[in-house]
This record gives sequence, C-alpha cells and structure tokens, in this order.
Amino acid sequence: MRSGRGWSLLMPAVLLLVIGFVVPVGMLVPSSVHRYVPLVGITSEFTLAYYVRLVTDSYYLEIVGRTLALGAVVTLATLVIGYPVAFFLARTRSRWRNWLTILVVFPLLLNLVVRTFGWIALLAQNGLVNQALQALGLVESPLRLLFNFAGLLIGLTHIFLPFMVLVLIGAIQNIPREVEDAARVLGASWGSAFVRVTLPLSAPGIVSGSILVFVLTISALVTPRLLGGPTYQVMSTLIYDEFLARLNWPAGSAEALSLTVMVLALVFVSGLLGRRAGGRA
Repeated sequence: MRSGRGWSLLMPAVLLLVIGFVVPVGMLVPSSVHRYVPLVGITSEFTLAYYVRLVTDSYYLEIVGRTLALGAVVTLATLVIGYPVAFFLARTRSRWRNWLTILVVFPLLLNLVVRTFGWIALLAQNGLVNQALQALGLVESPLRLLFNFAGLLIGLTHIFLPFMVLVLIGAIQNIPREVEDAARVLGASWGSAFVRVTLPLSAPGIVSGSILVFVLTISALVTPRLLGGPTYQVMSTLIYDEFLARLNWPAGSAEALSLTVMVLALVFVSGLLGRRAGGRA
C-alpha cells in the first residue's frame, strides 16, 4: 500500500463500486428531498416529509417493522435448518458428499420466478400442502398460506437456505478436526465439544451467513411480490409501487435510500461482531 501498488490493484474494484453503487444511490438524494404533486410531477419545493413519515406514520412503521421481522425470522430459520446440513456436509467422509452438496446448491440453478410460482402452487388453498394436511386429518379446512407472513417465510427460507449452508460449510471446514478430537480426548462429550469448541469457532461463519441472508431477505422483490401479493407490503414492494405504480419518485427515492442506510448499518455492525467473534476464536 505504501508503494502505491496496493491502490492500483484496488482501483478496478473501487471504480466498479463507484459506478455501480455510489453514483446510482447518489442520484436518488436530490430526488428524495423534492415534493411530488399528482398530475404535476416533481416540484422544486424542498421537503423531508418522505423521510419523516417513515419514522412517524404508523402505516410505514408497520411496513418497516414487518420487513425487519421477516428478515430476522428467515435468517433464524435458515440458520437452524442449515447448520446441521452444513455440519454434516463439512464433516462427512461419504463418497456421496459431492452429490449431496450439489443437491443443496441445485435450487440456485432454477429461475427465481419458477421457484416462486412452484411455492404458489404448493401453498394455494387447493394446493398440495393443504390437500396433504386435510388428508392426514391435521386440519379441517385449508390453511391460508399465501399473501401473508407464513407464505413469505416458507418461500424465502427455501430460496436463501443454500446461501447459508454454503457459507457455513466453509466456516466449519476451516475448523481443524484435531481441536474437536482433543476436546473429546480430554473428557468432553460429543455435545459438550460441539457447544464449547465447534460452535464458537464457527461464529464468524454464522455471522457472515446471517448478514448475507438478512440483507437478501429485506431487499428481495420478486418473491414478496408474488407470495405476498399487492396488499401484503414490505419495503421492496413499497418502493416498487412508489416508482412504477404511483410514479412518486421522491417517495420511492427516500424509501430506497432509507433501506440502503439500514443495510449498510447492519453490514457495519455485523462486521464488528464478526471481527470480535474471530478474535475470540
């Protein structure tokens, strides 16, 4: 870095970041502080009303809270489901390991819209899930699994689970087996060795996977639009409607910038937590 070679190596990535992220986001700032008047368009009047209503209006507060809650629950669900899968794939010596890993990654090879429509067919009132539940006698009438939190939770968990598993596999593979073996030789049970050794050492991977899934969830658009419908709004669908349905670009810009700030703040905080977890490990 002192000789300048380091900066020359970083310049392509920095230019790409500036052109692909900083400039487009910066172009939203002037638009977000001007008032929009229906049938007139964007006026020159300066206003912060679109930012203020995000933190004062109960309608927008509900959407923000719903978005953050959905991100947190999906992240927790992918972690609970994905950690055992990742641990098995990272530690197994089976000759089927590569095929099992491909099976985990395979959903990423399918188009997102196709996967989402597949869940619509499964979760509909006359879909396979409700038919199975009724056939087993678990429910008397079809459950409402579309256009609500439950449908989004199921669909987004399935879509983002591979990301969590892949990040955790790398983190667990970096933990030397000898450390776990040493703990068991010293008298620790398998469960104790896992809780006291494996789990803490995999904490950086857990943090990285969680932040990745959380950011992808709160910024997802296609799945919330299809599984949530036009009435069950989250931040991404609200922004989409502001820009393309209501043509209120200032409001959409303010909401998009607010979502970007939330994501960046979360990435910054998670980076600090990841470094602390790595330092303790």
